[in-house]
Amino acid sequence: MPPLSLAISAPPTSVWIATVASYLLGAIPFGLCLGLWLKRVDIRQEGSKNIGATNAMRILGKPLGITAFVLDLAKGVVPILVLVPLATSEEHAALARLACGAAAVLGHCFPVYLGFRGGKGVATGCGAIVAVEPLVFVIGGGVWIITLLGFRMVGLASMTMGTTFPLAAWWLRPEDGPFLIGCALLATLIWIRHRANLGRMLRGVEPRIGRRARIGRRDG
Repeated sequence: MPPLSLAISAPPTSVWIATVASYLLGAIPFGLCLGLWLKRVDIRQEGSKNIGATNAMRILGKPLGITAFVLDLAKGVVPILVLVPLATSEEHAALARLACGAAAVLGHCFPVYLGFRGGKGVATGCGAIVAVEPLVFVIGGGVWIITLLGFRMVGLASMTMGTTFPLAAWWLRPEDGPFLIGCALLATLIWIRHRANLGRMLRGVEPRIGRRARIGRRDG
């Protein structure tokens, strides 16, 4: 197995500019905006009170929920496929992908526009992975579907998917150190952001799909 490769020279200023731009893009709360603009509903006050696609789908319905998911996914894709090539050469591309992908995810989780209170980063993280290695996302997505069908808990499905990402990345791109680090960091973040879900799972009170969430319950 080839050794992990990491860029060691200092990246150009343009990479840092792209990283900041990635954060600002990732911080756009599309689920919240769709609810306010099209339904006059603040999803921060309903369901799990989360701005992510899961709560958007629960509160706004499938069409807008799917739209929110696609837009949140795009927040991870665009920085890597658009901003990174504009910002740097291939020499620093791997490190730039890590920086911009991580910044986009952190923007979704801690958006400056909403007082740093955001979502859980799953869709945006998936977008970043799709932009680098789609097959890693496909494998993780398969695990997500199997877990959801078996247990009917979105939080558990997200955590098992997150755990799968670094394993799949190690299998498919063992030489890409920044990508492996990014997948491992994403998995860690997903578990941290779902710690309340994990606590409810251990107590046997985690809501399952097919059951309407009570207002004020923070689950999605």
